[in-house]
Amino acid sequence: MTKQNFTLGFIGIGLMGKPMTLRLLDAGFQVNVWNRSADKLAAVAAAGAHVCDSIAELVARSDVILLCLTDTAAVETVVLQQILPNGRSGQLLIDLSSIHPERTRQLAEQLQQHCDMHWVDAPVSGGTAGAEQGSLAIMAGGDQADISVALQVLKPLYSRFTHMGPVGSGQTTKICNQMVVSCNVLVIAEMMALAKRAGVDSSKIPAALIGGFADSKPLQIVGPEMAAEQFEPVKWRVKTLLKDLQMAVDVAAEHGSAIPMSGLAAQLLRLHGSQGFLAEDPSTLIKLYQKPDAAI
Repeated sequence: MTKQNFTLGFIGIGLMGKPMTLRLLDAGFQVNVWNRSADKLAAVAAAGAHVCDSIAELVARSDVILLCLTDTAAVETVVLQQILPNGRSGQLLIDLSSIHPERTRQLAEQLQQHCDMHWVDAPVSGGTAGAEQGSLAIMAGGDQADISVALQVLKPLYSRFTHMGPVGSGQTTKICNQMVVSCNVLVIAEMMALAKRAGVDSSKIPAALIGGFADSKPLQIVGPEMAAEQFEPVKWRVKTLLKDLQMAVDVAAEHGSAIPMSGLAAQLLRLHGSQGFLAEDPSTLIKLYQKPDAAI
């Protein structure tokens, strides 16, 4: 099949959903869209997306349904209350959200049993910049035939797509990704705060470490923001990392695996979030270490 054979339905036009939808439209796909907050649809509608009045309409008009929602509860609500009653055999659901692996498997089974729709979990890494540039890393779980469709449909969005195994495998891999990212951002925050207190020009640190063992994409993204204390525009959120780390704790408990570093990272993110930063960019984590009495 060519991309012209698929009509897409995209649910969740937020920080990531908007640039992804724009890239799909630019690649020539017909895209139906729905979002809980209709005011966020203006840009994609102007680019040629068809705005649906309901999820039921979107499902009826689409061959492949893409979700990009906030958490497990949001995906569960949309799937069970809206997609499952209206889905049909031959349709494919691709979930780009980051949600719990076990609930992913359960929802996929329910969807297939009720209306013979198939499921690919395809969480992404790369942030809004990756979505805008089509350079996301996608880690996917699903049957090979469904993965083949996802590879084609998502082509405008990724530079790397890896089939990790059966349904749920993509979500487990994303949790592993977030464990590394979260711990990295937290140590960058404490390092940048220390550099400032020690009288070092912290704005030079990201460039100074390029190519060395301490270099990383998070350092090059959040390091300059922390040095300049420039935390807007928000590109990702503290609550997103916290949600993913909490899932890491849950999955580790299920499998009897120790994750002390990620467990501590979850506690520090929860502390930061409790101080009013849940909806803020993770670059604000430097504020945890800048208070005169900071003693984590």
